[in-house]
Amino acid sequence: MTMKDYAETAIRVRYAETDQMGVVYYGNYFTWFEVGRVELCRQFGFEYKRMEIEDDSFIVVAEAKCRYRRPARFDDVLTIRTRVTESQRRTIRFGYEIICQASGELIATGETFHVVCDHRGRPKSLPEKYRKHFPVSAPGQREENADRSPG
Repeated sequence: MTMKDYAETAIRVRYAETDQMGVVYYGNYFTWFEVGRVELCRQFGFEYKRMEIEDDSFIVVAEAKCRYRRPARFDDVLTIRTRVTESQRRTIRFGYEIICQASGELIATGETFHVVCDHRGRPKSLPEKYRKHFPVSAPGQREENADRSPG
Protein backbone atom coordinates (compact mmCIF):
# COMPACT_ATOMS: atom_id res chain seq x y z
CA MET A 1 0.00 0.00 0.00
CA THR A 2 1.39 3.42 -0.91
CA MET A 3 1.27 6.58 1.16
CA LYS A 4 -1.51 7.94 -1.08
CA ASP A 5 -3.80 5.07 -0.03
CA TYR A 6 -4.26 6.17 3.58
CA ALA A 7 -3.95 9.24 5.76
CA GLU A 8 -2.68 9.56 9.31
CA THR A 9 -3.88 12.31 11.60
CA ALA A 10 -2.75 12.90 15.18
CA ILE A 11 -5.12 14.06 17.90
CA ARG A 12 -4.69 14.58 21.64
CA VAL A 13 -7.51 13.34 23.85
CA ARG A 14 -9.20 16.26 25.57
CA TYR A 15 -10.53 16.00 29.12
CA ALA A 16 -14.06 16.71 27.85
CA GLU A 17 -13.85 13.57 25.68
CA THR A 18 -13.55 11.27 28.71
CA ASP A 19 -16.21 9.82 30.98
CA GLN A 20 -16.37 9.62 34.77
CA MET A 21 -13.93 6.69 34.72
CA GLY A 22 -11.33 8.72 32.79
CA VAL A 23 -11.84 6.67 29.61
CA VAL A 24 -12.73 8.20 26.25
CA TYR A 25 -16.50 8.18 25.77
CA TYR A 26 -17.36 5.70 23.00
CA GLY A 27 -19.15 8.21 20.74
CA ASN A 28 -16.00 10.30 20.31
CA TYR A 29 -14.44 7.61 18.11
CA PHE A 30 -17.00 8.37 15.42
CA THR A 31 -16.03 12.06 15.53
CA TRP A 32 -12.40 11.02 15.12
CA PHE A 33 -13.36 8.84 12.13
CA GLU A 34 -14.84 11.97 10.55
CA VAL A 35 -11.61 13.88 11.24
CA GLY A 36 -9.76 11.06 9.47
CA ARG A 37 -12.08 11.17 6.42
CA VAL A 38 -11.71 14.91 6.01
CA GLU A 39 -7.92 14.64 6.27
CA LEU A 40 -7.87 11.77 3.76
CA CYS A 41 -9.71 13.97 1.25
CA ARG A 42 -7.22 16.77 1.91
CA GLN A 43 -4.34 14.35 1.30
CA PHE A 44 -6.01 13.32 -1.98
CA GLY A 45 -5.83 16.99 -3.00
CA PHE A 46 -9.32 18.33 -2.41
CA GLU A 47 -11.35 19.73 0.47
CA TYR A 48 -14.50 17.88 1.40
CA LYS A 49 -16.37 21.16 1.94
CA ARG A 50 -15.58 22.16 -1.68
CA MET A 51 -17.08 18.86 -2.87
CA GLU A 52 -20.30 19.80 -1.06
CA ILE A 53 -20.38 23.41 -2.28
CA GLU A 54 -19.11 23.05 -5.85
CA ASP A 55 -20.48 19.63 -6.76
CA ASP A 56 -23.58 19.23 -4.55
CA SER A 57 -22.07 15.94 -3.36
CA PHE A 58 -22.27 14.80 0.25
CA ILE A 59 -21.03 11.47 1.57
CA VAL A 60 -23.82 10.57 3.99
CA VAL A 61 -23.11 8.00 6.71
CA ALA A 62 -25.41 5.00 6.26
CA GLU A 63 -23.63 2.62 8.64
CA ALA A 64 -20.90 2.95 11.27
CA LYS A 65 -19.04 0.33 13.30
CA CYS A 66 -16.32 0.51 15.92
CA ARG A 67 -14.44 -2.25 17.73
CA TYR A 68 -12.95 -0.99 20.98
CA ARG A 69 -9.77 -2.86 21.90
CA ARG A 70 -8.07 -0.78 24.61
CA PRO A 71 -9.16 2.33 26.49
CA ALA A 72 -7.87 5.72 25.42
CA ARG A 73 -7.49 8.29 28.20
CA PHE A 74 -7.12 12.02 28.74
CA ASP A 75 -3.97 13.51 27.16
CA ASP A 76 -3.13 10.39 25.10
CA VAL A 77 -1.88 11.26 21.64
CA LEU A 78 -3.61 9.07 19.10
CA THR A 79 -3.05 8.42 15.41
CA ILE A 80 -6.16 8.05 13.27
CA ARG A 81 -5.31 5.98 10.20
CA THR A 82 -7.97 6.22 7.46
CA ARG A 83 -8.29 4.50 4.09
CA VAL A 84 -10.89 3.82 1.41
CA THR A 85 -11.65 0.09 1.50
CA GLU A 86 -14.40 -0.08 -1.12
CA SER A 87 -16.22 2.20 -3.50
CA GLN A 88 -18.89 1.99 -6.12
CA ARG A 89 -20.72 4.52 -8.24
CA ARG A 90 -22.83 5.79 -5.33
CA THR A 91 -21.19 4.37 -2.22
CA ILE A 92 -17.87 4.56 -0.38
CA ARG A 93 -16.59 2.50 2.57
CA PHE A 94 -13.79 3.76 4.81
CA GLY A 95 -11.68 1.77 7.27
CA TYR A 96 -10.03 3.18 10.40
CA GLU A 97 -7.40 2.29 12.95
CA ILE A 98 -6.79 4.33 16.06
CA ILE A 99 -3.37 3.80 17.60
CA CYS A 100 -1.86 5.13 20.84
CA GLN A 101 1.37 6.87 19.85
CA ALA A 102 3.12 6.31 23.19
CA SER A 103 2.59 2.55 23.33
CA GLY A 104 1.93 1.69 19.68
CA GLU A 105 -1.16 -0.23 20.82
CA LEU A 106 -4.18 -0.52 18.59
CA ILE A 107 -6.94 1.25 20.51
CA ALA A 108 -9.85 0.75 18.10
CA THR A 109 -10.77 -0.23 14.56
CA GLY A 110 -13.80 0.82 12.63
CA GLU A 111 -15.55 1.30 9.37
CA THR A 112 -18.16 3.62 7.93
CA PHE A 113 -20.31 3.11 4.86
CA HIS A 114 -21.51 6.18 2.94
CA VAL A 115 -24.00 6.95 0.22
CA VAL A 116 -23.21 9.85 -2.13
CA CYS A 117 -26.19 12.24 -2.05
CA ASP A 118 -27.18 15.71 -3.21
CA HIS A 119 -28.18 18.47 -0.75
CA ARG A 120 -31.75 17.09 -0.64
CA GLY A 121 -30.50 13.67 0.46
CA ARG A 122 -31.18 11.96 -2.87
CA PRO A 123 -28.58 9.37 -3.91
CA LYS A 124 -26.41 10.32 -6.87
CA SER A 125 -23.26 9.12 -8.59
CA LEU A 126 -19.91 10.34 -7.34
CA PRO A 127 -18.76 13.11 -9.72
CA GLU A 128 -16.16 11.96 -12.24
CA LYS A 129 -13.39 14.25 -10.94
CA TYR A 130 -13.35 12.37 -7.59
CA ARG A 131 -13.37 8.83 -8.96
CA LYS A 132 -9.57 8.69 -9.21
CA HIS A 133 -9.46 9.15 -5.44
CA PHE A 134 -12.20 6.57 -4.81
CA PRO A 135 -11.55 3.89 -7.44
CA VAL A 136 -14.55 1.71 -8.11
CA SER A 137 -14.36 -1.76 -6.60
CA ALA A 138 -16.96 -4.48 -6.28
CA PRO A 139 -18.42 -5.17 -2.82
CA GLY A 140 -16.14 -7.50 -0.91
CA GLN A 141 -13.26 -7.02 -3.36
CA ARG A 142 -11.03 -4.93 -1.19
CA GLU A 143 -7.47 -4.21 -2.00
CA GLU A 144 -5.15 -7.15 -1.32
CA ASN A 145 -3.50 -5.47 1.69
CA ALA A 146 -6.43 -3.39 2.91
CA ASP A 147 -6.80 -5.37 6.14
CA ARG A 148 -3.12 -5.07 7.06
CA SER A 149 -1.57 -2.06 8.66
CA PRO A 150 0.47 0.07 6.25
CA GLY A 151 4.18 0.42 6.82
